[in-house]
Amino acid sequence: MTASADHDSRMLTALVRLHDALQAAPLPLDVPGAAELRVTRQQLIDQLEDYVLPRQMTVEAPLLAVVGGSTGAGKSTLVNSLVGRRVTNPGLLRPTTRSAVLVHHPDDAHWFGQDRLLPDLVRVQEHSDDRHALQLVASETLPPGLAILDAPDVDSVEKANRTLAAQLLAAADLWLFVTSAARYSDQVPWEHLKQAAERSTAVAVVLDRTPPDAVRTVAAHLARMLASRGLKDSPLFTVPESTVSPEGLLDGSAVAEVRAWLVSLAEDTDARSAVVRQTLDGTVRAHAREAHVVADAVSEQVAAAAELRRAAETAYDEATRRAVAAATDGTLLRGEVAARWREFAGTGELLRSLEGRVGLIRDRLVNAVKGTGQQADRVAVAIESAVELMVLDHAEQASATATAAWQELGTAGPLLTGTDDDLGRASRGLRRSVEGEVRAWQQHLTELVKADGADRRTARYLAYGARGLAVTLAVTVLADSAADDPGGADVGRTLLDAVFGTESTTTLVAQGRADLERRIAGLFAAERRRHLGRLDALALDPDADRHVRDAARRVDDRRFEQSRRDDASLA
Repeated sequence: MTASADHDSRMLTALVRLHDALQAAPLPLDVPGAAELRVTRQQLIDQLEDYVLPRQMTVEAPLLAVVGGSTGAGKSTLVNSLVGRRVTNPGLLRPTTRSAVLVHHPDDAHWFGQDRLLPDLVRVQEHSDDRHALQLVASETLPPGLAILDAPDVDSVEKANRTLAAQLLAAADLWLFVTSAARYSDQVPWEHLKQAAERSTAVAVVLDRTPPDAVRTVAAHLARMLASRGLKDSPLFTVPESTVSPEGLLDGSAVAEVRAWLVSLAEDTDARSAVVRQTLDGTVRAHAREAHVVADAVSEQVAAAAELRRAAETAYDEATRRAVAAATDGTLLRGEVAARWREFAGTGELLRSLEGRVGLIRDRLVNAVKGTGQQADRVAVAIESAVELMVLDHAEQASATATAAWQELGTAGPLLTGTDDDLGRASRGLRRSVEGEVRAWQQHLTELVKADGADRRTARYLAYGARGLAVTLAVTVLADSAADDPGGADVGRTLLDAVFGTESTTTLVAQGRADLERRIAGLFAAERRRHLGRLDALALDPDADRHVRDAARRVDDRRFEQSRRDDASLA
């Protein structure tokens, strides 16, 4: 492998890495300036795919001259005239050109396959209005080593045409900019010419459709404009206004100078290579520079995502804390729960539902406690409803708070739209999830009292008394131990102490409380994931900015090596 080939291979590897790093560095959040930088990033990716990588792999491929310019400048007529036959459709209706037409010598056909230049454009052999198509036209009137591509108007009234024109111009080794006396000062084409100058793209200008008496004046002014915009070395050709033949061609003499210049480039291998290298190197240099701008934008995206994450986590952390506190501070032992508990514990049946004697405490409470199994179920249902409403209320607050914080930050627009799931409200399935968790918790309490009572009472006692004891344990868990008598829960605690002993009761209450807190925290964790899941779906890699910068530096390193090699060869 020669030194040049080895460098080209290493440059290709560096460019592929830059492409991949840019692909892995999206800019989804509405950070200030992100809209413009998204365009920049996508343009870098597109041009790497459309031009830089294919050209780097095939530097020896024919020179591609893309003919572009303003509406009505005569681009298609110029292309037909340069080729010597009608290969693209000019016309009075605007916009005329819709799909791309690439003309090449038959021997060069293999250079323009689907896997080469502009790979996302489907190759076709016939005229097409499909903007995703690239019509290939073989013509022996063009010399080998030269291809001419007719592009849509850069200032077309149709956005799709403008987009395609920009894509094609970005794939040019040489931009043949066509304008006229009436359009040469238009702003849009000059914006493209500015980009060409910044990237050192080879540019030639054709002043077309200009009255003979105005050619000298307009050409002089146009030359000054080119020089002031960094394009003073760009060749300037004039094509005087003349009659177009029925076949859509100008007289050969009108385009002879332009054609001769293009043919000379095609036939001179060194000159052609110099143009290709100039444009390719300038584009690569610009890409490496612009990649750092994208990297900075990625850093801002990561910082914005972290800020959004903190806002959501703060909202849900606070809601979880409040919900857990409300579940165990006696707040829920009010209203329906308190009423059902008093019915159950205050009628005297609570102890009667448990077979056997429970010591002196039964003697003191037997006349006051007359609850039934059905009443125990009512208490359980009331507890379930109270916990459900409490969790839903705190979840609604958390969702609203997190969403409001995101809206205030102003960067989460894409996260808050495009879905039927309203992040400002609790999830639609939360109510059912709470029901399931509370029922599972109460079942767990039943298992706890069964397990702890196995050595204390007969199996028959446990079969009949576990439900009542589990409800009593549930009320005790919900009570604030620091309160004097939260909702009459002291009766339940007294009974549990009598049945299981003070130490075991304390353990049971702690276990029941820990399980309830765990389940509530789990419910809020699921709700939290609705917000955080939107962030995670962005797939923002915190190291993406570093990867882009590293890849850009590698490209610059390869360019520096190329420069040293070229200097050494000239020495």
